Amino acid sequence: MADETKEKLSEEKTEEEKEPAKSASRVILDYVVWIGAVVLISFLLIHFVAQRTSVNGTSMVPTLQNGDQLICDKISYRFHDPERFDIVIFPYKYQSNTYFIKRVIGLPGETVYIDPDGNIYINGQILEEHYGLERIEYAGLAAQEIHLGEDEYFVMGDNRNNSEDSRFPDVGNIKREDIIGRAWLRIYPFSSFGLVSHINAGDEDSDPAADTTTQSKAEDVTDFVLTGDDLASATR
Repeated sequence: MADETKEKLSEEKTEEEKEPAKSASRVILDYVVWIGAVVLISFLLIHFVAQRTSVNGTSMVPTLQNGDQLICDKISYRFHDPERFDIVIFPYKYQSNTYFIKRVIGLPGETVYIDPDGNIYINGQILEEHYGLERIEYAGLAAQEIHLGEDEYFVMGDNRNNSEDSRFPDVGNIKREDIIGRAWLRIYPFSSFGLVSHINAGDEDSDPAADTTTQSKAEDVTDFVLTGDDLASATR
């Protein structure tokens, strides 16, 4: 009888010893699953939804300043095309890990022209806009009419005389597939926190050319966008 009692006690003790081991394994498994979920969600957010970007340069002055920290919206354009005056981010085709940030001026199917007085024409009509820092002195490629393809956009920096953009051969027209997102939110400096669409808005929501158009090198002229965790240099 005594032996049976000892055997039962021994079995109970063994079971009790196994419980902490199981609990420890479960805790470790929970942590692994949690960390995996965080990594997966972060990957999806960075690659498909939004990403932090940093502006390094002055070609978007006065709208964006050197050192501004932005959140780039990477999901909206999966549901609709870029619109006129959106501030978009796209890769520089002649340098890896380099991205530009510019404002959309011309839309697919439109004709863009800049006259000697610095006026921008869309399909023969002057484009009324208030983003340019000053009168355009260099029309570049747009000194002759530029006919945009069905998937092409004409972009410019707001600091018109200090911006390397679609007026220059090495940038040219931007393909729809190359636009990775739009500047959405400025998170730093804190004093300038706010939606980018509300910065220097002017008449942003009204497109004077809408009724008549197809809707659808120097280092100091360079803007660089450092994209999220990559910290890849960008935008001229």
